[in-house]
Amino acid sequence: MSPTVVNGLPAHILFVHFVVVLVPLTALAVVAAAVRPAWARRMGVVLPVTALVTLALVPVTTHAGEWLEKRAGHGALLERHTELGDTLLPWATGLFLVATAVWWTARRTAPAAARDGAAPSGLLTAGWFRAAAVVLSVVVAAGAVVDVYRIGESGAKAAWQGTAQSAPASR
Repeated sequence: MSPTVVNGLPAHILFVHFVVVLVPLTALAVVAAAVRPAWARRMGVVLPVTALVTLALVPVTTHAGEWLEKRAGHGALLERHTELGDTLLPWATGLFLVATAVWWTARRTAPAAARDGAAPSGLLTAGWFRAAAVVLSVVVAAGAVVDVYRIGESGAKAAWQGTAQSAPASR
């Protein structure tokens, strides 16, 4: 399905960095685009494409993590991290769907406004729809970011708890 080793290192270690960066950035972009339709038009197709790349990286990272888990042994912390890792795909899917909907509605309002020289109109500028888009984007974005944080924290604990000290090691 996906690479499991990159240059002799478990690929999960590499892929997780992409997810940790892209999920919050995509979440921020989705909220910004929902709040400001002009920003959605300015971002253009980059918004849903970034969300799609983010979505695609989640199962790739999860697969590489499952491969690593089979070789790292078992423990309560690792089990917790693995369970939490499976919760990100629905949030990433939600980010992609909201990003696509915001982009699509902003795209559809732009040509009419440019042609008429008038202010943009349409779904994304309709008060009720825009409010719903903002609320939905904030909920999905917050859920995705919080989930990434929880997964990352559990992974760090699984990897590092008991291996480092608060005081520097003596030489």
